Amino acid sequence: MGMQKVKFSSQASPEALAAIREIARSEGRQFQTVVQEAMEEYIVNRSRKSPRPEVMAHFRASVERNRRLYELLAE
Repeated sequence: MGMQKVKFSSQASPEALAAIREIARSEGRQFQTVVQEAMEEYIVNRSRKSPRPEVMAHFRASVERNRRLYELLAE
């Protein structure tokens, strides 16, 4: 079963569009498929830039727990 698609309109630089079109052409793929893949990859990469809240909570707890050690090491 295929994924439902929603039409949308946007704008991009001529260079970016040309590059995506060339990638699609050189790989024998549809333009819209390459754009979809690029959007999905952007979403995944974007979510990786911020650590998960639970990771940051453990980090802050560790820093607080070891504060004196860090101060001694900094001297």
